Amino acid sequence: MCLAVPMEITAINEKVADVEIGGVTRQVRLDLIDAAPAVGDFVIVHAGFAIRRLDREDALETIKLFQEGLNLELI
Repeated sequence: MCLAVPMEITAINEKVADVEIGGVTRQVRLDLIDAAPAVGDFVIVHAGFAIRRLDREDALETIKLFQEGLNLELI
């Protein structure tokens, strides 16, 4: 089973973005995303790649569901 996680972009350097959720930061590639994201956007991250931009409201709702369903503290 695979899990894609919504993460917020905190910095962008060409085709690599720094993303964060719950104090955890990672670098992800932006090669697969069709529209260029901006700092502050949320993206779905899977296997080191941002695969889709998400509306902020949808991202926060998804994170809330992860928190409730998995008893995680992400925000």
